[in-house]
Amino acid sequence: MSSITALAKDFGDPVWRLHNLYWITDKSGKVVRFTPNAEQSQFLEALHYRNVILKARQLGFSTLIQLIELDAAVFTSNIRAGVIADTMDNVTTIFRDKIRFAYDRLPDGIKAERHPITESSTELLLSNNSSVRVGTSMRSGTLQYLHISEFGKICAKSPDKAREIVTGAIPAVAPDGFLFVESTAEGREGAFHDMVEASRKRMGRKHLAIEEKFHFFAWYGRPEYEVDPESVVISQKDHEYFDRIQGLSGVAITPRKRAWYVLMREKQGDDMKREFPSTPDEAFEASNEGAWYREQFDRMRLDGRICRVPYESGEVVNTFWDLGANDTTAIWFHQTVGPEHRFLHFYEANGKTLDHFAQYLTSRGYTYGKHYLPHDGTHKRLQSGFHNRSVEEMLNDLGVHGTEIVPRINDVTVGINQTRMAMTSAYFDAEGCKEGLDHLEKYSKEWDSRAGCWKDSPKHDVHSNAADALRQWGQRFKDLRADTWGTPLNYPSYNYA
Repeated sequence: MSSITALAKDFGDPVWRLHNLYWITDKSGKVVRFTPNAEQSQFLEALHYRNVILKARQLGFSTLIQLIELDAAVFTSNIRAGVIADTMDNVTTIFRDKIRFAYDRLPDGIKAERHPITESSTELLLSNNSSVRVGTSMRSGTLQYLHISEFGKICAKSPDKAREIVTGAIPAVAPDGFLFVESTAEGREGAFHDMVEASRKRMGRKHLAIEEKFHFFAWYGRPEYEVDPESVVISQKDHEYFDRIQGLSGVAITPRKRAWYVLMREKQGDDMKREFPSTPDEAFEASNEGAWYREQFDRMRLDGRICRVPYESGEVVNTFWDLGANDTTAIWFHQTVGPEHRFLHFYEANGKTLDHFAQYLTSRGYTYGKHYLPHDGTHKRLQSGFHNRSVEEMLNDLGVHGTEIVPRINDVTVGINQTRMAMTSAYFDAEGCKEGLDHLEKYSKEWDSRAGCWKDSPKHDVHSNAADALRQWGQRFKDLRADTWGTPLNYPSYNYA
């Protein structure tokens, strides 16, 4: 029987304890002694006080971090460690299958000296006044250890909960305490995305204790992510992709790994880059599950249709507008050249009068065709210098001619689906449309927290104006045809991030 006194004397190294004292269930359901894998060992070597971990699936970081917290509670008195999970079901599962399972299999001598003093399904409070607690929030008291599991999912589905974590739980971590924020990517916005981007900017320099350090772990490091390539068709485009990743990472992407990736992509579909990213930028390319234009962005990137789009002086430029209820006006600048719909530029501004937008159109130097306004362009409103006139009438008086009203549709999702179909013909200038593309990719459905699913209705936020303006194009797509056929675009793919 091993006592904690003997272990503390002879085996005081926490890394040794992680290799020798704890038992877990592996992927096949077998009970095995925990041994850190290559990625986990790499993380332990690079451990900082505050850590942000962007990762591929099934690398075992949740297990490692929860064992670190349990070990700290068992071997150090007066420790408070917490785990925040995204759902109550996961709270129960983490505590039962990770925390309590590992504690119950510690040597009897250790458990005798560090016995539980309360029985709970979410907290293990030990006789040395140390505890590990699992919940969906963690505001009360100071924590020496905090693990936020799948923070990307929390940010995407429960923004209010994410805000509470950022403002309440994270500040509760002691200045010399340890913070672990880990997740797969879930869209290009939210607290997790912001935390990743901020920590990436600090790479290569010494971190202060209160600054988050960035850690990234791709899929290709795992030895089990390999299959026999003999019966797997790997296209030339796939090989070019793997060669590029190989060059960026310095890691050999072998034929066996390439074959595994191709087969897994068939199963994962649009989720592949999010669940098994090769680079940090790639992880965030796929927007969250509820994003309306998720598949369209994946396809455009694959086709190289987010690129440099030149202005064809022999073709007119059409504009598509949204007159936002929050006083934001958004405009897309568009040309039809042969079968291609080319978006040259995007512009939006808040709190500006119509003469500002009329002047902006002139400043672009384009030859204009039609200006497509939403249905409320006919609504009468007061404007400086005008009296009870519609937006369309006021724009006409300002020299913006050729306006056309896009009829209102009762079900906005019909217009969204029309736009999704039309985007198979769309090219976007990566620089001129950068802000608009960012809005489009983040335009999402509402999350129904009660039902635990995405609603089939759009979320109204700062991204809506750009999306509603593009929807005017989608609804008129079939009516837009070029009189002449231009030269199709043939530009290299632009890595839009």
